[in-house]
Amino acid sequence: MTSENKSQILSYKTVGNGAGEITLHFDGRLDMSGSSAVIKPLTSMLRSDAPDSLTIDLKQVSYLDDFGVAMLAGLKKIIVGSQGTFSLVNGSNNIRTVLALHRFHEMGQDLDRLEYKSVRRDPFTRLGEAVAGYFNDFAFMLTFLGATLFSFLHIIRHPGSLRRHDTLRCMQSTGVEALPIVGLISFLLGLIMAFMSSVQLQQFGANIYVASLVALSMTRELGPIMTAIIVAGRSSSAFAAEIGSMKISEEVDALFTMGFEPNLFLVMPKMVASLLVVPLLTLFSDLFAILGGLIVGVGMLDLTVNSYIGQTIKTLSLFDVFWGVAKSGIFALIISWTGCLRGFQVRGGAAAVGRATTSAVVTSIFLIILVDSIMVVILRYWE
Repeated sequence: MTSENKSQILSYKTVGNGAGEITLHFDGRLDMSGSSAVIKPLTSMLRSDAPDSLTIDLKQVSYLDDFGVAMLAGLKKIIVGSQGTFSLVNGSNNIRTVLALHRFHEMGQDLDRLEYKSVRRDPFTRLGEAVAGYFNDFAFMLTFLGATLFSFLHIIRHPGSLRRHDTLRCMQSTGVEALPIVGLISFLLGLIMAFMSSVQLQQFGANIYVASLVALSMTRELGPIMTAIIVAGRSSSAFAAEIGSMKISEEVDALFTMGFEPNLFLVMPKMVASLLVVPLLTLFSDLFAILGGLIVGVGMLDLTVNSYIGQTIKTLSLFDVFWGVAKSGIFALIISWTGCLRGFQVRGGAAAVGRATTSAVVTSIFLIILVDSIMVVILRYWE
């Protein structure tokens, strides 16, 4: 079985042996004009009656570019998708070089089979790759930490180098826009704490100490932690997504090429803004939680507003408030630094940005809980 198709730039001839094997002979230039002229009839022929084996003879091909490579990859995908075999023969040195540059051997493959093979790699190889990846991430983290510290010192020595417009924008997105959700969650948390503790304290006639429990627990621990977790979910992920998108679109490299320091340009406004607004959010969180406890105390425990507020003021000290604010400042640095770190670590495409965003939130929350545990131990022995 033999058929021919001719055009001014490219022609091809198909030769079949009747046993499901077809040889395709090209003659001419496999470029944009030549490929577009023959790709439709070829794909229609192969899809209507896919052979068991397709061999493409490139002996008479005088020129091959990326359009021709794309056409060959499409033909290969059709054959491989129908469980057939595909091969190229008689290509010149130049043509083989072009195919190698485009990594043609990886094109048109069955992705499911490729992923399956990658999963079945040797376990020691996977372990080694994982360990090497962790070491690379740790080295990058130390480098980024050093660059961030030097940028902070530069900001302290040269305050005018801080991008004020970007800092104000980050303060709005991190602080002002987060205030409603922080206030709502803190209010509900204070209400729940007061309600649950009142069930036990009522048995001993100690209703008034509901105010002490809510105020002390929120200002020292839950207020800073809940605020930090909310900001981590909103802002750390946003920082990672923003910088990650700039990374894959090569905007970060462009900044470096133009003489801008990426850490000073991108990281410092976010860290300074977080450091300024997260402690204020924590104070609002404490106030909303106390308000939630006040509603329970007045509505269910027959306490007066004056008695509840008086007990709250009597229980709290300035140290308790400042301790919670100081912790929230440390959490703010962790959140912003982690988000920027994950953003700079992005490699690949849009999927890598999604992974970096998830990793930024998870890492931030883990570090927040870890640092808070350490500070609780420090406070215990300090007092």
